[in-house]
Amino acid sequence: MTKRGSGGTLAGRRSERVKVKDAGKRPSSKRWLERQLNDPYVIEAKSRGLRSRAAFKLLQLDERFHLLKRGQRIVDLGAAPGGWSQVAAERVGPTGRVIGIDLLPVDAIPGAEIIALDFLDPAAPERLRAALGGPADLVLSDMAAPTTGHAKTDHLRIIALAEAAHAFAAEVLVPGGSFVCKLFQGGATKDLLQALKRDFASVRHVKPAASRADSAEIYIVATGFRGAGPRAPA
Repeated sequence: MTKRGSGGTLAGRRSERVKVKDAGKRPSSKRWLERQLNDPYVIEAKSRGLRSRAAFKLLQLDERFHLLKRGQRIVDLGAAPGGWSQVAAERVGPTGRVIGIDLLPVDAIPGAEIIALDFLDPAAPERLRAALGGPADLVLSDMAAPTTGHAKTDHLRIIALAEAAHAFAAEVLVPGGSFVCKLFQGGATKDLLQALKRDFASVRHVKPAASRADSAEIYIVATGFRGAGPRAPA
C-alpha cells in the first residue's frame, strides 16, 4: 500500500474540479470542503486506504532521509487519526514495534499499538519504553497545539509543544536515534533549535511537497541522537 518511493508529489495531477453548492454553508466552510474534495493527496489517501493526507508527508520525509527501517521501535506522538502510525507500521514490518500515543480515540491499526496517554505525564517515558521493549529508534510528532486566533500566542504554544516533544524524545531515544517534529515558520525557535543541535548530530528543516503551499508548517528532522550522556555544547 505504501511502498518506499510512493509518497511523491501529486500536485501535477489534474482531474475535473468538484464544486460545492452553498446549501446554507458559510463561505469559509465551503472553501474548506472544496479544497478537501479537490486535494489530490486527500483523493490518493482515500484510494490507498490511508487515514489522512498527512501520511504523504511522512512518506516524503522517509524518501529523502530514510528514517523508517525494518525492525525499528517507533513512537508516534499525537497519533490521531493514525496516518503516520499506518505508514510506520508498514515500513518496520512484523519485527518492528510502533506505539501511537493520543488522548483522542484512534481506530485499531494493523501492526501498531495505540495507547490513550498524555505524553506530558511524568510516567509516560517509562511506560513507553516498557511497551516498546526498549528505547525508541525514532520519535515522530505531527502534533499542533489548538489555535486561539492570536498569531503570536498560537506560535508560542506550538513551540512549547515542540519543546515538550523534544524533551520526551530525549528520554526514550536510543543513541543514534532520530526525531521528527512539526513546527510553523516564525520567531521564537532559536532556543529549540539550539537544544536540538546540542542533542543531535544533524538538524534540518524540510517542507514536504504534501504540505499545502499556503501553510507555514515545516518539519524538523533531527538525526544522530547523542544519547543521555555528555553532549556537545549548543
